[in-house]
Amino acid sequence: MVVALQDYEHSPEFTPREKRALQFAESMALNHHQVDDCFFHALRQEFSAAEIIELGMMIGLFIGYGRLLAVLDLEKHHAGA
Repeated sequence: MVVALQDYEHSPEFTPREKRALQFAESMALNHHQVDDCFFHALRQEFSAAEIIELGMMIGLFIGYGRLLAVLDLEKHHAGA
């Protein structure tokens, strides 16, 4: 599945629900301004309001962790260990 992430939208490895969650994560990480009413309508086709909030919180948390690791330059040191 990790290899399939490169082209998740076309991969049979992921369900439509998983693909929508990955799309949400990608949008939040790369261009959060594109997450508009139309996108939330599509999210609601797969997730409840509570699930959207939980998913969004987890996405934000992991984006934050990744950015903190980058700012502290911990990724390079960990990868070489």
